[in-house]
Amino acid sequence: MKKEEIDSKLQAISENGEHLSPVLPEGIKNYLIDIDGTICDDIPNEEPERMATANVYPDALATLNKWYNEGHVICFFTSRTEEHRVVTENWLNKHGFKFHGMVMGKPRGGNYHWIDNHLVKATRFNGKFTDLIEKEVTIQVFDDENKI
Repeated sequence: MKKEEIDSKLQAISENGEHLSPVLPEGIKNYLIDIDGTICDDIPNEEPERMATANVYPDALATLNKWYNEGHVICFFTSRTEEHRVVTENWLNKHGFKFHGMVMGKPRGGNYHWIDNHLVKATRFNGKFTDLIEKEVTIQVFDDENKI
């Protein structure tokens, strides 16, 4: 599903009088994907000259393009700064990545705690893209005894 189609569906939800944050159609996922060390060589911002020649991880390319073709939203969420946007977009296009958008300037250092009013699912990348599986894990949540 192309970005325009997803935007159109979300706009239709809004025009139906719903003034809450829109929800994607059932079965469609919003993937936020890191770049360095996840889809290619791990290149620090201090070495931008290497960004244009980074080696792509073939399993990442195949998996992300498959997800895109299935209609999921692919957005890269990277610690690269805004000054690296052009070289990054050129590299993604050169290698054939299909994507809807890119958010630059993700905080560096890991140990992310994402707080949101929407459901957030975290998937840690362990070196290779495979089919996603379900696992039970312990998570931290806000404790509100008045809500389930």
